[in-house]
Amino acid sequence: MKKYFVILLLICLFVALLSACSKNEASKLADNTSNKDHVDLTISAAASLQDVLNKIATQYEKEHPNISITYNFGGSGALKQQISNGAPVDLFFSAAEDKFDQLVKEGLIEKNQGTDLVGNELVLVVRKDSTQNIKEFEDLPKVKKMAIGTPETVPAGKYAVETLERLNLLEEVEQKIVYAKDVRQVLTYVETNNVDAGIVYKTDAMISSKVKIAADAKEDTHSPIIYPVGIIKDTSHKKEAEQFYNYLQKEGTLKTFEKFGFKKIKK
Repeated sequence: MKKYFVILLLICLFVALLSACSKNEASKLADNTSNKDHVDLTISAAASLQDVLNKIATQYEKEHPNISITYNFGGSGALKQQISNGAPVDLFFSAAEDKFDQLVKEGLIEKNQGTDLVGNELVLVVRKDSTQNIKEFEDLPKVKKMAIGTPETVPAGKYAVETLERLNLLEEVEQKIVYAKDVRQVLTYVETNNVDAGIVYKTDAMISSKVKIAADAKEDTHSPIIYPVGIIKDTSHKKEAEQFYNYLQKEGTLKTFEKFGFKKIKK
C-alpha cells in the first residue's frame, strides 16, 4: 500500500511539474508575441514642434496601444545631418523645405512620401517685464544683446537673418547677436534675461508665460515658413510610419496644430 502511495505521489509531482513548464512556455510565447507586435516609432522633428507633437503622440498612442512614439527634437539642419549619417529614424518633420529637400535629393525620402503640412510666423519677443522700449524690429539697435538660432542649422535663425537684412538692420546689430542651437534655446535666453530680445516663431512665443511679442515680421521680409514631413525610405516600420504620416494629415490633427498657433497650408 505504501508503495502505491509513493508511485501516486510521484505521478502527481510529474503532472504538476509538466503543467508549470507548459504555463511558463505559454507565458514566454505570449510575451514574445506581444513584443513582436509592439512598434517604437522614432520621429526627428524641429524643436518648435515639441509641444504640439507631444500632444498628438499622447492621443495617437491611446488610439494605437501597440505603438510608442519617440521624438528627437532639435534644429532641422542638425537633424537632417544625423539622418544623412545613418541615424535610425522613421519620419522627419522639418521647419524648412531646404533641409527636407536635401534628404529627397539624397534619396533618403521618396518625393511622394512627403508633404508640406503646416506653416508658422516669425516674431520678435522680449521679457514681459522688460523696461526697454522695444516695439518693432527697428528698435533692435537699442539692445545690448539679442538671440537668434544659428542660421546654418536652425531655420528660424535663417529667417531671422533674412528679415534683419531686408530691414537693413543686420550690419548694425550683428555684433550683438547670440546664436542658439535651436529656437527653444533662443526663447530660454530671453526668458532668463540673458539677452534683451530674441527672434522666434509665433508658436514658441505662445507657449511662454515669461515673454511677450513686441513685433511680427512681415511675410515679405523672409522666405515662406513651411514645415514638411516625410517617411524615411529605409524605415524598418514602413506600415506604422505610413499610418502616423497619414494621421498627421487628418483634419482633426490639423486642428490641433492650429490650436498651438500653426497655420494651415493652402494646397
